[in-house]
Formats: sequence, C-alpha cells, structure tokens
Amino acid sequence: MTEVLVAVLLLIGSLLMLLAGVGILRMPDLYMRLGTSTKASTLGLACILTAVAVHFAQMGVSTRAIAAVVFIFLTAPIAAHMIGRAAYVVGVSMWDRTVFDELQGRREPTPSESPDEIANREDGHPASRDGRTPGA
Repeated sequence: MTEVLVAVLLLIGSLLMLLAGVGILRMPDLYMRLGTSTKASTLGLACILTAVAVHFAQMGVSTRAIAAVVFIFLTAPIAAHMIGRAAYVVGVSMWDRTVFDELQGRREPTPSESPDEIANREDGHPASRDGRTPGA
C-alpha cells in the first residue's frame, strides 16, 4: 500500500513539474511564466518530497522533507512576487493582450530616472529604454 501511495505522489509531482516546464515555454510574457512556474513547481516539489518522506518512513528524513516543503512554500511565492515587481519597475513589457494593469500610475521611479523625467510622465509610466511604455 505504501508503494502505491509513493508511486502516485511521485507521478503527480512529476506531472506538476512537467507542467511548470511547459508553462515556462508556452506562456507569452514574464509575468505569466512566473505564476505558472512558481505554482506548479512548488506543488510538484511538495508531492515529491512527501513521497520521499512516506517511502523512507524515518523521523529524520520526514522532518527534513517537511522542513523543505515549508521553506519552499514560504519563499517561492515571495521570490516570484519580488522578481515580477522588479521586472515591472524596470519596464519589462506585458503581453500585448493584457487587459488590465493594476499598477499603472502607482509605479515607483527607477533609479536611473531624473526628477524631470518623473514629472513629465503622461500616464504614470516612464518609457522603457526602447521607447515603449510597459503594457502598451
């Protein structure tokens, strides 16, 4: 019975990891790639480490596996959020079919912007380095 549970957890974890990889390749912009890869890989890793804990059935291995899962659950979403926020601040463009930009007009200035550039913004977004505004 334990072998079946381990096999199912490994299969689910592997499929979620595969889904994360496919999501990185298929999603059109950085922001969607971050969401796809973070969610799927976090859940996939949790399933795989749970399978490891069940298979070995030792207190030391189970404790380490649970600690790793908790660590990944706490850090992966925060890291993805920070990477996405940094990408937005430096002007990484969104997918051309993005409908709504919640941060438009509330963006912090980048360190390279002068006070004159900040004051001359029309829509709250400074132009990116190639002249396009993010999300446009």
